[in-house]
Amino acid sequence: MSTATRTPIKSLTLSELGERLAALGQPSFRAKQVMEWIYGKRAMSFEAMTNLPAALRKTLSDEFSFDSLEVVRVLGSEDTTRKFLFRLHDASLIESVLIPASPALYGEASDRRTLCVSTQVGCAYGCKFCASGLDGWSRNLLASEVVEQILKVEEISGEKVNNLVFMGMGEPLANFANVMRAIEILNAPWGVGIGARHITVSTSGLAPQIRELADQPLQIRLAISLHGATDEVRQQIMPVNKKFPLNVLLEACDYYASRKKQRLTFEYILIEGVNDRLEDAAALVGVARRTGAKVNCIPYNSVEGLDWKRPSERRQDAFMEVLEQADIPSTIRREKGHDIAAACGQLRRQSLPPASPPPS
Repeated sequence: MSTATRTPIKSLTLSELGERLAALGQPSFRAKQVMEWIYGKRAMSFEAMTNLPAALRKTLSDEFSFDSLEVVRVLGSEDTTRKFLFRLHDASLIESVLIPASPALYGEASDRRTLCVSTQVGCAYGCKFCASGLDGWSRNLLASEVVEQILKVEEISGEKVNNLVFMGMGEPLANFANVMRAIEILNAPWGVGIGARHITVSTSGLAPQIRELADQPLQIRLAISLHGATDEVRQQIMPVNKKFPLNVLLEACDYYASRKKQRLTFEYILIEGVNDRLEDAAALVGVARRTGAKVNCIPYNSVEGLDWKRPSERRQDAFMEVLEQADIPSTIRREKGHDIAAACGQLRRQSLPPASPPPS
């Protein structure tokens, strides 16, 4: 059976694998054994599952594919942020970013390791400041391709990922079914075992899917890539605002907050001359206060081919002071991976072959 027709085993839940194995004449306990090898013992192949009969290992290899990610490049930075470039089975490239704990936020003894994972190859939403969408959207990632990012990064880094953010390449809520399936596998005790409260889904503002996410049982966290607290500013840099303007987005946020115990986060990239004025900060205060959200400000990471700039630290500090004076819970994240082009999509773009010139 070819790779294209085999089922990625890391896209299956325990019950689904049990049903598949039962159909192949295997006892139910085999599914637990296989999952323990994959997620507990981190087996690298079916052949490594030595307490399974050889005939079953052969059957697994015939029915299921095991790995689809190839490590292309790993970059580390001075602050120990690391960026991973992976090649998929169809030669597409995606990125993951491992971010260490910030002592200023979590204390010197924190062992927090946050991984930003991708959910799509490219992005269709075209945020004007982002590298992910510059080459367009190709396809959604499978659940297995999301899960494998965590497993591969832990294998390469030798570190346990205990905080997961769906904030890499792509719009997670535009790949809703695969993202929810991946989260089930990553959260499950038979899977990777990351607690729901340590999983954050970030969206550029897909209001209907925010409501759908609110109705999911797990208490996962939600981050909104806001980047503008007025329609005027948001529409300048985020085309999604035309379909889901700020009032529609905030109503969806209100619904989410009413259904979950987790505080919302507004992600706000500070871009010089676009959204970093004091009046922008005042508007952000109003939006954050309405929803009870906390604000995470991130100075813009320069992207080759785009003219946006990060504000000076003086302007950043002035912006933050407005939030602090209004008692809005807020942080600013500086220099995590700025030296390794850690903004979404940058490393992938650097590694893509140059586009062919148009025909003469």
